[in-house]
Amino acid sequence: MDRTELAAALGARLGGVVGGLERLSGGASRETFGFRIGDRALILQRVRPGPVAGSFSMEAEAELLRAAAHAAVPVARVVDAADDPSILGAPFIVVERLDGESIARRILRDDRFSQARDVLVEQCAAALARIHRLPVAEVPRLRRQGQLRDIEQLFTTLDEPHPAFELAFRWLHANQPAAPEAPAVVHGDFRLGNLLVAPDGLVAVLDWELAHLGDPMADLGWFTIRAWRFGGAGEAAGLGTLDELLAAYEASGGTPVDREVLHWWQVLGTLRWGVICMLQAHAHLTGASRSVELAAIGRRVCETEYDLLRLLP
Repeated sequence: MDRTELAAALGARLGGVVGGLERLSGGASRETFGFRIGDRALILQRVRPGPVAGSFSMEAEAELLRAAAHAAVPVARVVDAADDPSILGAPFIVVERLDGESIARRILRDDRFSQARDVLVEQCAAALARIHRLPVAEVPRLRRQGQLRDIEQLFTTLDEPHPAFELAFRWLHANQPAAPEAPAVVHGDFRLGNLLVAPDGLVAVLDWELAHLGDPMADLGWFTIRAWRFGGAGEAAGLGTLDELLAAYEASGGTPVDREVLHWWQVLGTLRWGVICMLQAHAHLTGASRSVELAAIGRRVCETEYDLLRLLP
């Protein structure tokens, strides 16, 4: 549907006149729009067409966001969500629009975020600890995820030769830690770029489409891989040291961290990002979802190969 049709369908769904509907820059798996109904500023996200990472049930995501808000995780309030593509042309979620910045390089470099940079490591650690303590019974539609198996299956399906990735898979299989006895809620994509930040600190955790049940070390490993430092010196998202992050995480009630297990998840996170880069390029090159953004992500495969060779023994 075109923008006029989308605005009309959105207004009919939410019971108001939609104004100012505009396409925003967004993630590789979602189309993002800003709009208003009266004095309410809102955000619409729809699943992109084509093979993209994540994109689980929007209704399950809404359920998870409500549980996270109840546990004092900073999130945007859910307004509506549906998995039925006939309503707005694709599964969608609508949330309140919050003020803040999500572009990592601005958060790491702009003077107006200097105060935020002093507190973000501690705030992110606290948010992760709260996410990992969410009662699993409150999010019954979340499923366990075997990340290593899933990533390897995706890599095999894409059928491209990448010896550094194959070496990483071999090491990960040989050194895989035991799964936790009780799986926790895992955000799945906790990093700068998926955090909304104001000059005084964290506003909201965004982009929950990769959430699942699993090992909480997956989030800590992902948050600390080199790709998400955006040129910053600190291992913790370019903001601070790994020791600072882990101390704040444990002080906030997070699971005690085994450094060897964390390293395994850092290797897997780096490999996962490399395979996701392959997938995004595939979506563009096959014409399933033509996008300069997807093509640009695809060219980063070689960066992850380099990072893996530095991480592996």
